[in-house]
Amino acid sequence: MIRLTIRQMEYFAALAQTLHFGRAAEYAGVSQPALSTQIAELEERLGCTLFERGGKAVRLTEDALVLQPSIDRILTDIREVEATARRGRLAMEGRMRLGIIPTVAPYLLPHVLPALKDEYPKLRLELREAITGALAEDALNGRIDAFVAALPLDHAGLMTQELFSDRFYLAVPANDPDFVSPPVPPESPALERLMLLEEGHCLREQALAVCGSVKPVAMANYGATSLTTLLQMVAHGLGVTLIPEMAAGPASDQRDLKIVPFAEPVPERRICLAWRRNSPRHNECLELARIVSGLQPLLRH
Repeated sequence: MIRLTIRQMEYFAALAQTLHFGRAAEYAGVSQPALSTQIAELEERLGCTLFERGGKAVRLTEDALVLQPSIDRILTDIREVEATARRGRLAMEGRMRLGIIPTVAPYLLPHVLPALKDEYPKLRLELREAITGALAEDALNGRIDAFVAALPLDHAGLMTQELFSDRFYLAVPANDPDFVSPPVPPESPALERLMLLEEGHCLREQALAVCGSVKPVAMANYGATSLTTLLQMVAHGLGVTLIPEMAAGPASDQRDLKIVPFAEPVPERRICLAWRRNSPRHNECLELARIVSGLQPLLRH
């Protein structure tokens, strides 16, 4: 009889998602050798190769692609059993898998993690940082319990709870002779030098919406995967970029940057917590939303 373990299926799911042994091990919370050993044992028990290993590249085999939906479904059912068993007990304890977008994670987590530890010491939070589309897919498929992102989220299978609004500022080089005096109007020529995050980041679309009738010409020449990289590029005089208020405080400490406000009405993004509709962790998600909402004063610039 073939005996597969839940752990092996979880490691399979992590590797199938990341296609990288190191990232899969980090995602699963184990060492890379431990994950590799379990994957090899899984392949031996099934009598087939699940992953093609070629240098740093990892690819799913045909056998793995056939098995993946079944394994995902089994893991989702197991998590439903765990969540159902928690009903009637104190909320916010045990494992909770939370996703968060990259333009929020570095600024919100230093406040969220201590607050949760103080109020719910039995909670074991597992974090995943990714763009909105990937987090929505993970939530709908049961791979995470909830995620923090920016509204709107156009997914009928998700519920959302708005947490707070996050105003936008403009980050410019500190000694930029061509920059006009603040507040910055939406038609300012300075926005023609706006640099954007790469495709897939919601902050990119929000930046384009802020620009109004001004077309950013720099977007064809530059693209970055993180706000930190964009700010470094601004500090070296390569352009300007949009920065959320929660990031504006830390960024204002950089000598080569100047953080300036927009004219009224100030553009903003709305941050929310989202989770799968009919999730058995609905009440816990509402409690998490309550805690995060209360942190907004700490994020003000």
